[in-house]
Amino acid sequence: MRDQRVRSGEIELAVRERGEGSRPTVVLVHGYPDTGAMWDDVAERLAGRFRVITYDVRGAGGSSAPSDPLDYGLGALMDDLEAVLDGVGADEPVHLVGHDWGSVQGWEAVIGDRLRRRFASFTSISGPDRRHLARWVRTAVRSGPRGVREVLGQVRRSVYMPVLMAPRAGELAARLLPAGFARDLRLREGAEPRPGHPAATLARDARNGLGLYRANLGRRRGGPPEGDGRTDVPVQLIVPIKDRYGSQPLLLSPRGVVPNLYVRRAPAGHWVARSHPDLVARWITEFVEHVEGGPGTPGLAHARAAAEPGKEFGGDLVVVTGAGSGIGRATARAFAAAGARVVVADIDEGGAKRTVDEIGADGGEAHVYRVDVADPDAMEQFAGYVKDTFGVPDIVVNNAGIALAGSLLETPEEDWERIRSINLDGMYRGSRLFGRQMVERGEGGHIVVLSSLAAFTPSAELPAYGATKAAVLQLAECFRLDMERYGIGVTAVCPGAVDTPITRQTRFVGMSPAVDAELRDKMARAIERRGYPPEKVAQAILRAVRQDAAVVPVAVEARVARTIARVSPGANRALARLGRRAGDRLLTDVRRRLD
Repeated sequence: MRDQRVRSGEIELAVRERGEGSRPTVVLVHGYPDTGAMWDDVAERLAGRFRVITYDVRGAGGSSAPSDPLDYGLGALMDDLEAVLDGVGADEPVHLVGHDWGSVQGWEAVIGDRLRRRFASFTSISGPDRRHLARWVRTAVRSGPRGVREVLGQVRRSVYMPVLMAPRAGELAARLLPAGFARDLRLREGAEPRPGHPAATLARDARNGLGLYRANLGRRRGGPPEGDGRTDVPVQLIVPIKDRYGSQPLLLSPRGVVPNLYVRRAPAGHWVARSHPDLVARWITEFVEHVEGGPGTPGLAHARAAAEPGKEFGGDLVVVTGAGSGIGRATARAFAAAGARVVVADIDEGGAKRTVDEIGADGGEAHVYRVDVADPDAMEQFAGYVKDTFGVPDIVVNNAGIALAGSLLETPEEDWERIRSINLDGMYRGSRLFGRQMVERGEGGHIVVLSSLAAFTPSAELPAYGATKAAVLQLAECFRLDMERYGIGVTAVCPGAVDTPITRQTRFVGMSPAVDAELRDKMARAIERRGYPPEKVAQAILRAVRQDAAVVPVAVEARVARTIARVSPGANRALARLGRRAGDRLLTDVRRRLD
């Protein structure tokens, strides 16, 4: 490790070099209120393969501050970056990595004509380009209510910026920042403070760094940036999905503008380089070696697909069980339409093939697999096949299920075992097997299980079905708490009365074949008249994954039933008694007519 001083006008920059000079050069630029030491964990991991350069930006750490407290404009920062490149003898294009304001600087460097040719690649972490930001805001606001909500959500995350830009208020905030920075780093980011970070100069750095906001975001900026932010430099976006300061829509704003773009989502917060240094170092290594002409990786191929504009789940691998019909089929098609590669699994191989064919006809990618979720060995083989053939799934939708109606007194052991083995054990196996893969990969993910409004609505006619779905709901709640430490979301979806084939496949135990068939037909026709399509549930599942929701009642009856169950359990039971009496009258009428 070698330290040196580099001159940039009146500024002296503290520069640190690791690794051998003959290797490709990686330059790491930090943000606010950090110093170059923020990168130490990542830099040490990269130094075995690359020459690694870090430096303290002007006004931070060991670097000097400008005499003008507002001399932090991007033009001056580009002078500093150029001086560092010249000072370390970077004759060949280098690989640039930026975090926070370091990423903002990186965008300026690879977009502008002045320095662009000096970079072979750019990895951006949690720092958008001003041009991309402006374009995203315009597009989102024009797109409708959802886009407006996204912009307002980002505004809420950015409320600290006007404070830092304001005279006196900014100085007060900078004075208070050191007191809570280390605590927040530990509690909110999962990164333990260590020597060098937070820096001993944090109080001074926070005060000096106010110039970054005031020079580049205030009135001195001189109007909106010119151009659309296009660059021919290959760019990797590392998007921390738990970033408190930058929303995913904002951080993904280069999509559609930067042609050679790769997207990697990290299960971490803003300081991902501190909380997940192994992951960040691995992704930087893969990207640099890819740009340098080394062997490609499946992860980069998927990241490239994820960069397609308009494809929210582009490049993601999604597994859907019970996808041969109904909600599973609609969900598989919805994810494929959003750019995902889908593994369509079902015990009915013919139904699964039809789903795959429909996805293919729409231009999507899908693959069929026959599996019985009630068979533990078959599920083990299925999980292994998916991992070996396609990789670890990003999203798993455990949807396969059956229904069974009739009194618990008339429910034989074999029927109880069958509905439990599919509805509950199948969810357990899909969640455990694929969840374990996601944890081992360390890149987050999401698991969805299909519950039902029967999970919180007692019914004398659906004791077995309701019991399994209530167990699924609790399984999801418990599993969510377990998996959040790994950045993996878990959602229970409770659809409601949805028009799917499951209603005509429901068997009424303890009934003669004629009564069973009549009751099944009446129930199916009632739900068909209700007319709630599975496509609406599929869209709710996509929203749940996007928002990392815990429990999602979908149709209005599911939302009402969950509210009543939580607010007034007594009223919930009273309504169930009314339902039982109505069911008794229906059964009496059916038997009288058939006798």
